[in-house]
Amino acid sequence: MLVLGIESSCDETGVALYDTEAGLLAHHLHSQIAMHAEYGGVVPELASRDHIRRVLPLTQATLDEAGRQLTDIDAIAYTAGPGLAGALLVGASVANALAFALGKPTIAVHHLEGHLLSPLLADPAPSFPFVALLVSGGHTQLMAVHGVGHYELLGETVDDAAGEAFDKSAKLLGLGYPGGPALSKLADQGDATRFKLPRPMLHSGDLEMSFSGLKTAVLNLVKEQSPLNETTTADICAAFQEAIVEVLVKKSLAALKQTGLKRLVIAGGVGANRQLRAALDDAARKRRFEVFYPPLSLCTDNGAMIAHAGAKRLAFAQAAGSFSIQPRWDLASLPAVE
Repeated sequence: MLVLGIESSCDETGVALYDTEAGLLAHHLHSQIAMHAEYGGVVPELASRDHIRRVLPLTQATLDEAGRQLTDIDAIAYTAGPGLAGALLVGASVANALAFALGKPTIAVHHLEGHLLSPLLADPAPSFPFVALLVSGGHTQLMAVHGVGHYELLGETVDDAAGEAFDKSAKLLGLGYPGGPALSKLADQGDATRFKLPRPMLHSGDLEMSFSGLKTAVLNLVKEQSPLNETTTADICAAFQEAIVEVLVKKSLAALKQTGLKRLVIAGGVGANRQLRAALDDAARKRRFEVFYPPLSLCTDNGAMIAHAGAKRLAFAQAAGSFSIQPRWDLASLPAVE
């Protein structure tokens, strides 16, 4: 079965083709970073309009790369939520229009499930069950994953997600938008021991997390050290990144111990962070568990994860036509795939 996937939940337009026999055939992605950078963050209306411009050319480019035609498609998967309402409507409308014209079914995909299952596209891929650390821009969650749709929430952030803390702290440091990657790059040049930043809820005794206080600590440090020079900025970045990584690693290890599982899967944009990967790889060697990551190109929002998740949910495909989006959508509400 050949599944076309369309991702348009925020500021990336992604399209991909996934074959249930041959795997991922092709995918294309357009990022809106340059457009939103001028405003210091995502402007929802601009995001929606740009998705309209990009989605059909990206679809054609993906088909061309895979050597397929629209008529070869068996089903169309699209991100139905969570995300920006207008942006979601673009992908949902295009997916259903194409599906209606082709007489094919559609599959409404949960954005976070796409991220959660994206490491299955890696080689080697993890097998169920596993603990998943989902660290995307707006979510940081630890889950026990026993199969597609069999998700048990173990812990999450009570305020800012890790990705949000990266971006907001970067803005405090004057690093522009999106600041997370810029902060990580500067952290590689800094001295993490110069400043001591808090590790919120590190010893809370549960798997909950909090990063808002860490962001506030960065704000106070910026005020104390103002005006910032390049060295001081790099040192603050290094201290901040080390604090985030230590919390994520310690909580992940606690989740493995609590569940008794021996496989850890990392998914979401922050999963591309080199220090996090190095720390988890080191812990895996010492604690004798396996750790898996999605390919770097699939850490951010992308169509491949939507096409792949859609292929896993072919049993829930519906006739094109009537559709809805869910800007807020609880992952635990998804039906299990038996």
